[in-house]
Amino acid sequence: MAQTVIVKPELIRWAIERSRLSMDDLLRAFPKLDAWRRGEHAPTFRQLERFARKTMTPLGYLLLDAPPDETIPIPDFRTVGDTPIDRPSPNLIETIQAMQRRQAWMREYLIEEGCERLSFVGGARSARNIVSLAARIRVTLGLNVDWAEQHATWEDALRTLRNSAERIGVLVATASVVGLNNHRPLDPEEFRGFVLCDEYAPLIFVNGADSKSAQMFTLAHELVHVWVGRGGLFNLIHTMPHGDQAERFCNKVAAEFLVPAHKLRERWDEVKGASKPFHTIARWFKVSPVAAARRALDMRLIDRATFSAFYEQDQADWHKRKTQQKKKKGGPNFYTVQDVRLGRRFAYAVVRAAREGRLLYREAYQLTDLKGETFAKYADRLLRKMIDERR
Repeated sequence: MAQTVIVKPELIRWAIERSRLSMDDLLRAFPKLDAWRRGEHAPTFRQLERFARKTMTPLGYLLLDAPPDETIPIPDFRTVGDTPIDRPSPNLIETIQAMQRRQAWMREYLIEEGCERLSFVGGARSARNIVSLAARIRVTLGLNVDWAEQHATWEDALRTLRNSAERIGVLVATASVVGLNNHRPLDPEEFRGFVLCDEYAPLIFVNGADSKSAQMFTLAHELVHVWVGRGGLFNLIHTMPHGDQAERFCNKVAAEFLVPAHKLRERWDEVKGASKPFHTIARWFKVSPVAAARRALDMRLIDRATFSAFYEQDQADWHKRKTQQKKKKGGPNFYTVQDVRLGRRFAYAVVRAAREGRLLYREAYQLTDLKGETFAKYADRLLRKMIDERR
């Protein structure tokens, strides 16, 4: 009979809560789980290993005397009903850690390349004027005030904003799962995105499980954070930012960047009597209808009751669309997705360093989650694409 391992029941209970998995799911995998968490029975070492993998818990944590106090290594500006979120999910923690590893490598790579610090990172720490800062960011990105309206779709506009950010030196990664694990989806209700500020390699992560129009606001919001020079984690539940003064400022600048107040006032008469005014505004500026409605509320073009009624209906519609999307099969090409998941600026640096012998291939595999022939095929495609675009 296999020898059991003494594990304190509170650690079993902590791992269950931390995983955010359903008890029904866990009980199917571990029929004696109820006895484990009551301390009436102990798992074998192999069972404990399986339990650790299933709950996404480092095995060593389960052998401690008490649950560890896990904290997010960046400022946390997430709230639910103005209350901070206490416990991050394993998916969020591992995603932040993976991005920190990428950023640390990229910073060292850029310094070795002789690159200079990016002057815009933290260049607006003392900024107070919302409109002028939004305009300043647009100029640095090489975008005019009508840039979003010039695109037919949210996808095109989002691609332009992402490419513009990467062109000036910002790393942008967008993913909907942890690494390549489709069984570990990222929850947009837990976080929309985060930014890791650095003068050489500022990194923005956007939760790809969110809608394209919502991703647009997240990317704009985190870009403002780069200019302010302040990293952090972001969610914007019920369209309300964290109570922190700087976070509210970033939110207002992002709104002005995407939906300039003077542009919306000029066109408000066109839509105020329409059946779906916020959807029309959203199509103009390539933001979500909720972001459009929130902008109208902040500019006092509508009242709170109108906004609240629209918000509740939009949320119901969004959950319905999300359920329908889950039933659809298929998706974009795997290798095309990697450009967005990794960010082309980062991916190109890793591929180049590996091909030049400055980075071990096993380290390149760890940084990209791509291995062997998959990495080689992606590298070939990326390099060909970069060459074609420069012609």
